[in-house]
Amino acid sequence: MITKIFSTTEDDLREAGRILKNGGLVAFPTETVYGLGADALNPEAAKKVYLAKGRPSDNPMIVHIQERGEIYSLTDTVSDDVKVLMESFWPGPLTIIVKAKDIIPRVTTGGLSTVAVRMPSSEIARKVIRYSGCPIAAPSANLSGKPSPTKGSHCVDDMNGRIDGIILGPDCEVGIESTVIDMTGDSPEILRPGIITREEISLALNKEVKYDRALFEKPGEDFSPKAPGMKYKHYAPKAEMILFKGEKDKVRQAISLREKEETEKGKKVSVILFDDNRTAAHDLFMKLRQCDLDGTDLILCEALTEEGLGFSVMNRMLKSASYNVVEI
Repeated sequence: MITKIFSTTEDDLREAGRILKNGGLVAFPTETVYGLGADALNPEAAKKVYLAKGRPSDNPMIVHIQERGEIYSLTDTVSDDVKVLMESFWPGPLTIIVKAKDIIPRVTTGGLSTVAVRMPSSEIARKVIRYSGCPIAAPSANLSGKPSPTKGSHCVDDMNGRIDGIILGPDCEVGIESTVIDMTGDSPEILRPGIITREEISLALNKEVKYDRALFEKPGEDFSPKAPGMKYKHYAPKAEMILFKGEKDKVRQAISLREKEETEKGKKVSVILFDDNRTAAHDLFMKLRQCDLDGTDLILCEALTEEGLGFSVMNRMLKSASYNVVEI
């Protein structure tokens, strides 16, 4: 397959939209990470996404819309709390899980009776959706299991020759995927943490918001994911990755010592340290992909404090490292 590379001109975005409308696949930038788009209501197009990514078919996809009102075409259950979330956080990096209408193919939802819906704040993403004339199912535009793409070049590395088009837009502003909140139960529950934190959502809803218990344990093989990123090995670089957790100065000393020891053994070692959570969210996937390009053998990474945004980034770090943690 020949993959067409698009710019962000109106003509190119219109052409990308036509490809999506006709059942093709296009990678496009959002504010979180680059997405791999397909017509969410076309089961054959949705199947192509799983094939292009090598993605397990029970891993649900997020459906992207370009106006708030479009959610009513996807679900009959827009509660008052869902309306509050839409008004508070859309457009933006919040995905809301609601009951799905029958119009949505089960291949799009990973076999579930629910659908995950998001309205991105990226103007490019919303234009592509508008030009396509359909809601767009879009997981991250990377090969399954690899770090999510935050640059157009990352999509080219993974998807060139696998999909119909790639829009080379700006680097992603946020750097980690959207917060996913399940609004189908008795109380709101976060299934995947993101830059919009539990505290912000609780404040908007004026009620307690829970974390899904799966966020605190390594998922087993029989675990059925209710949202993207819950079950399978995710965000993983080629190199072995170790997280060092504990008091900051002691952690950095331990990393420095381990770096020296492993380098003396002939290994190429990369060290990842962050001074603030926002930078960590923005740069983590980019740094992991750079390690792949550099031929790194071992990645030594400082863990973050698991509060607020730090909890969200640590969710990705733990999966990237396959839960390989050294307590200092």
